[in-house]
Amino acid sequence: MEKIICSGALFYTLDTHRFLFLHRTKGKQNNLWGLVGGTNEGTETPWESLKREISEEIGTVKIKKTIPLETFVSNDDKFQFHTYLCLVENEFIPILNDEHDGYAWVTFTKWPKPLHHGLRNTLQNKTNQLKLETVFKLIELL
Repeated sequence: MEKIICSGALFYTLDTHRFLFLHRTKGKQNNLWGLVGGTNEGTETPWESLKREISEEIGTVKIKKTIPLETFVSNDDKFQFHTYLCLVENEFIPILNDEHDGYAWVTFTKWPKPLHHGLRNTLQNKTNQLKLETVFKLIELL
């Protein structure tokens, strides 16, 4: 079995300090809240996949900064998920494709439910929470 590599974008606004979540309507993640993201195609790098998935799932977005948050690797090393924190100036209305039927901008730890299990693990991970809190503090200094 070939390794599956995926990428996802956790959008964060600098003005309202909220995160973007999408409500999924298709596949195994039907009716779960998650990120913009998906599986790499062909020889795409995680970064190339991230850019393509953003465009496909929510349209063109002006991102100020992209920060790697986590690379999850399964125990058997056959699955990787690269999560990136994407900083945007303002909240926006995503142009949803047919994979999603809703979106929500929410504050830190006020995640929508039911949340995709892998994403829930990422967001509850203490190391990732510390990374996010560090980013918040740095933003306040700017």
